[in-house]
Amino acid sequence: MSEWRPSADITALGRRAQLLSEIRHFFAARGVLEVDTPLLASAPVTDPNIEAITAQSPSGEGQMYLQTSPEFTMKRLLAAGSGPIYQICKAFRRGERGRRHNPEFTMLEWYRPGMRLDALIDEVVAVITLASGSADVALLTYQKVFELHCHLNPHTASLAELKVCARRHLDLGFDSDDRDLWLQLLMSSVVEPALDPTQISIVYDFPETQAALAKIAVNGDGHPVARRFEAFFAGMELANGYDELRDANELVRRIGDDHRRRGLSGQDLPPIDHYLLKAMPCLPECTGVAIGFDRLVMIACKAERIDQVIAFPLERV
Repeated sequence: MSEWRPSADITALGRRAQLLSEIRHFFAARGVLEVDTPLLASAPVTDPNIEAITAQSPSGEGQMYLQTSPEFTMKRLLAAGSGPIYQICKAFRRGERGRRHNPEFTMLEWYRPGMRLDALIDEVVAVITLASGSADVALLTYQKVFELHCHLNPHTASLAELKVCARRHLDLGFDSDDRDLWLQLLMSSVVEPALDPTQISIVYDFPETQAALAKIAVNGDGHPVARRFEAFFAGMELANGYDELRDANELVRRIGDDHRRRGLSGQDLPPIDHYLLKAMPCLPECTGVAIGFDRLVMIACKAERIDQVIAFPLERV
């Protein structure tokens, strides 16, 4: 029996350590401060697509959460005048287990006050190439990838058209009137697998309904879009970056939308992070991005499963 042994071999763990060192050198050379924020939080993200793992309060009274991302506490540091910051930390998400997912994983997240989104994309590409080596880069709008692979415009297609497209590509046994659900299904099941795995694909200008904590702008065709991007390589989503929202009232409205969607699907309604709301008026103009560090190691090691690059996955703890 070998259950006590790590699932990753020592060579992979050595490459993991090397990549951690290279990333720290990357940010030190650019004057970006490494920070360390708590894993416990009084309020998690409200995004219906992310479920936090709960923990009992150390006082024994009430419930807390293991962070799904250090975003909220890092933004409080930014609001306090930290300047550019990054963090490499553990994050936790309930129900995420598979070939590329472990409920406990390592996140690389950084924020750049005053940096434009295109410059942040350049930094993301530079970090990915630490793991991948040199690679071509493709910049594609969300609309373009849908037109290429789904033959529809995601900003104007009707709910019925999205359903027809999804059912043409996939064998589905459910129905929903949630338009974003169909867009996300098409993105993950049709568009992403069609992206060239040998190049770094940057998909940007998502629908405004998928803005999360990104600003909204109007694209050249007059459609409102979210100022955010995702990066893909080797068949995996690696990064999610934003031109960060700074309007506390708009954040409250979006949290309300999240709660309504959660209520309709029977999900828990998490509390609101009032510390973040109070900090929002002081948040500087900034861009930020989160990268799944374990996936970078998978690329560096040419691994097929996350278990090959982490010491002890869920089943061995």
